[in-house]
Amino acid sequence: MFAVANWTVTSKRLLSGVMSAETWLPTELPEYARGFMYMLGSLTASSFAVLVASGIVLAMNGPASWSYNGAVHFVAATHFWAVQAFFFFMMLHLWRVFFTGAWRGGRGLTWLLGAIALLVAIPTAFTGFLINGDLYSQWNAVQAKDGLNALGLGWVNLTNAGQMFGMHVVVLPLTLTVIIGLHITLVRMKSVVPPYPEADTPALARGDDA
Repeated sequence: MFAVANWTVTSKRLLSGVMSAETWLPTELPEYARGFMYMLGSLTASSFAVLVASGIVLAMNGPASWSYNGAVHFVAATHFWAVQAFFFFMMLHLWRVFFTGAWRGGRGLTWLLGAIALLVAIPTAFTGFLINGDLYSQWNAVQAKDGLNALGLGWVNLTNAGQMFGMHVVVLPLTLTVIIGLHITLVRMKSVVPPYPEADTPALARGDDA
């Protein structure tokens, strides 16, 4: 009798859930998932998509092109405001999932990936400010570099424009894309967490006759 290769069975089971059309194209949604508060995750993901698209255009034209090209300057403005929307909706989303206990029902990893996404997004946005090349970005780079040196992270040279460009355009966005992709995949596989069950209310508190 041949032994079953456990890794193939596990991989097949996981892929069957990830690649299923029902996972990504559900025909029905729970009633509680139709409210605005459950749209915050989608708004965060949509803002991130705008960030990636506008960032690709900026990277193709170079880090200083928005200083002299009107069309690229518009894309840079779109990129900037997409950052504001991304963090705004992400914070609202994190507050919503925290107060609704989004880790319930075996969704702990989903919650953890969302929290890690926020931690990765912060240096991603910060390195974007550092590659502007203006006095504001240079001042921030010097001040932050002193802080990293104090933490023993001096190998991250925030005053090195080339290193920061690579971190902001390649390393951190790819890392963030993978984390967000895994987060969304788990949400699609396990669905969104339902609200807390309503507690039984005493009859007198409801106003019923004794």
